[in-house]
Amino acid sequence: MILESITVTNFRNYNSASISLSKSVNVFLGENAQGKTNLLEAIYVLAMAKSHRTSNDKELIKWDENYAKIEGRLKKKNGAVPLELTISKKGKKARVNHLEQKKLSQYVGACNVVMFAPEDLNLVKGSPSHRRRFIDMEMGQIQPVYMHVLNQYQKVLQQRNALLKDLARKKTKDSAMLDILTEQMIDLAAEVVIRRFRFIHLLKEWAFSIHSSITRGLETLNIEYQSSAADVLEDMDLSKIKVVYENTFERMKEKEIDRGVSLFGPHRDDLKFFVNDRDVQTFGSQGQQRTTALSLKLAEIELINSEVGEYPLLLLDDVLSELDDYRQTHLLHTFKEKVQTFVTTTNIDGIDHEMIQQAASFNVNQGQISGPCNPR
Repeated sequence: MILESITVTNFRNYNSASISLSKSVNVFLGENAQGKTNLLEAIYVLAMAKSHRTSNDKELIKWDENYAKIEGRLKKKNGAVPLELTISKKGKKARVNHLEQKKLSQYVGACNVVMFAPEDLNLVKGSPSHRRRFIDMEMGQIQPVYMHVLNQYQKVLQQRNALLKDLARKKTKDSAMLDILTEQMIDLAAEVVIRRFRFIHLLKEWAFSIHSSITRGLETLNIEYQSSAADVLEDMDLSKIKVVYENTFERMKEKEIDRGVSLFGPHRDDLKFFVNDRDVQTFGSQGQQRTTALSLKLAEIELINSEVGEYPLLLLDDVLSELDDYRQTHLLHTFKEKVQTFVTTTNIDGIDHEMIQQAASFNVNQGQISGPCNPR
């Protein structure tokens, strides 16, 4: 898929900007705090209907304005698809082919993106919440049903945690309601986890071969999904996972009431990474951790293509300068001629690669965009 053009109105520091884009590599050049990352964020929000930088949608609206709008013209193998997302204090409205979508879950997936930013280099050694978000965001754009189930789970989890807190504080004794919410949570948790297991299995296959290529066959990468309920295993079917959850929650019921919080479930699960059978999060060098993160991002690209039949857009937010020459070259070579790519950087002098030197280059200065230069 190719994003042919994008228009932003009242988005972050932009009043209004509209650009036509190269089908190959697009570079947004400028000093810090001029709007380069905001432009990349706009592409991400257009695809995902949420930001990778903030959970507060109001931050996306330019100061003293009532709304922000992002419009894009996407070219897919079946033809052109106009996309439009409007963000206001009342919520979001999304259109595909000029038709308003009743639910955002129906909108997400029309355009697929993979974002790679400096913080993603911490995907391996960062917090479990970062890895859970990684799973959820990538699964959400290729499995709309997953996002619906996950949202339902999070609503029940919120209700259950509120009740557990009241039980812990002796504000209520309604344990019957706790049993009802636990039963609902078990059904949804099992559905979330079994879908995650399947996704990680596919991701692992792609990441294994990519990591081996980057390391010239010297390292093998393995990824394991680690459930907070220790007895939940990948080879279990839905009914067996539910039984494990039922036993776990029954066994830990009093402990959860004492703590006032749900101690088990997908919201506490994690990923573990092993390089040559050693836990790379604990024992890996910084280079191994970064190579693992790079392998995951490149695996995402191939996995999305295998699932939806088209390559996603690739957004590289000031990440090339964080990689050494070898990893830079491998990253750039991997998407050559396959993936439309968007790069932000303060300058390209330190990036010694023909693809970047010949890319369509846009200058960004105080929310104003000029260019392109060298369009392909």
